[in-house]
Amino acid sequence: MADELKRRLVHASGSGLVALYLLAQHLELGLSWNRFRVLLVVLAVGTIGLEYLRLRVGLEWWIYEKLTRDYEQDQFAGYGWYMVSMTIVVLAFEPAIALPAMLMLALADPLSGAFSADSLRAVKRPTVLVVMFLACAALAAPFLYEYPQAVVAAALGGTIADGVTVKRGDFVLDDNLTIPIYASVAAWMAIEFVPV
Repeated sequence: MADELKRRLVHASGSGLVALYLLAQHLELGLSWNRFRVLLVVLAVGTIGLEYLRLRVGLEWWIYEKLTRDYEQDQFAGYGWYMVSMTIVVLAFEPAIALPAMLMLALADPLSGAFSADSLRAVKRPTVLVVMFLACAALAAPFLYEYPQAVVAAALGGTIADGVTVKRGDFVLDDNLTIPIYASVAAWMAIEFVPV
């Protein structure tokens, strides 16, 4: 249980990237969206490098024991998918779409996890789905308030990514990869194709 709490706190720390960007904009510190994109690419490449060292070279730091789950011992870990997905949405979308999607992964996902039994269900319980949807909508609203349809779409995308397990054989599609991507794509589609 203590390790699970630590994982959730580390998960939430990803919101610091969004805070960094917003604070830099507010204080006019010169962190443009393109520079932020470069920062995320560097972080993602570094994360992939660490995973390569862990899986191929056998690098075993104590932090891996605390922050990776048993099933991640021999496969690309959730924190890697986390950085890859955040980088994808930052590269593919503008701040109003990418930033709330990042927050959904950093904050709504661990909140959802706190409400669900740590079991791999095909579809999470309705209570967990509602919690995830409301959290995602609350995170999207400040960024997408001019597009209420995008708030709902982003929240639905994040909820589906978190609440529906995609599994093929022993492979499970990690929601750390899908939450920001589903949310961003859904928000973008709602803005582009759904009239207000």
